[in-house]
Amino acid sequence: MEKTIISEGKTTNEAIENGLKKLNVSRNSVEVKVLENEDKRSFFSILAPRVVKVELTIKEGKEKKQSEIESKPKREIELSKEEQEQAKNNIENFLKDFVKHLPEGTTYNIEPTQEYINVNIMNKELGYLIGYRGETLYALQNILSAIAGKGIENKVRVILDIEGYKQRREKTLEELAEKVAKTVIKTKKPVKLEPMQAYERKIIHSKLQKNPKIDTTSVGEEPYRRVVISLKK
Repeated sequence: MEKTIISEGKTTNEAIENGLKKLNVSRNSVEVKVLENEDKRSFFSILAPRVVKVELTIKEGKEKKQSEIESKPKREIELSKEEQEQAKNNIENFLKDFVKHLPEGTTYNIEPTQEYINVNIMNKELGYLIGYRGETLYALQNILSAIAGKGIENKVRVILDIEGYKQRREKTLEELAEKVAKTVIKTKKPVKLEPMQAYERKIIHSKLQKNPKIDTTSVGEEPYRRVVISLKK
């Protein structure tokens, strides 16, 4: 892999982003040196197209692809029995009141583990709580994580599912990955998928990482980060 490249763009951020795509690495994996700054323009160059040049150098030991980083399981913080119990109680106290505002018959279940707290909310009428592509579900998951960690030194991670949505979504994404991979092999052209949550991008990377003809990368910034499926060079 090339260690240093020169990248261009209309702004410094655009030039850096273009370079990261070429190197296929994340922002914190490179050192950036601005060669031409958009603010340093003379009177005579004011009508010329604005171009910023940056030099990106991969830091030593940072050559891993972003797709490899996303597909690799993160090291989880282990919660003690006391922390698990407190996190469960924190969530329980919140959900007792929260379900009163949900459709009648809504139930929930909380299962603490050393790595995270599993929360499942069940009711077939909770589609609005899932939202488009799970956006509302993930927002609620973040709220529950903050609530669960109240009074606990370690960071508490909550994994929320609503009426089995994540299992259905995982199957859909795996089928999508295989379908797009076949299209890429046939047309020999890369395909950029729609923006996805990190959890969903990981499913795509994992599904295709053993395909000898296919490469997957992640490009863009959150919340518009997306997977690109292409042929291996």
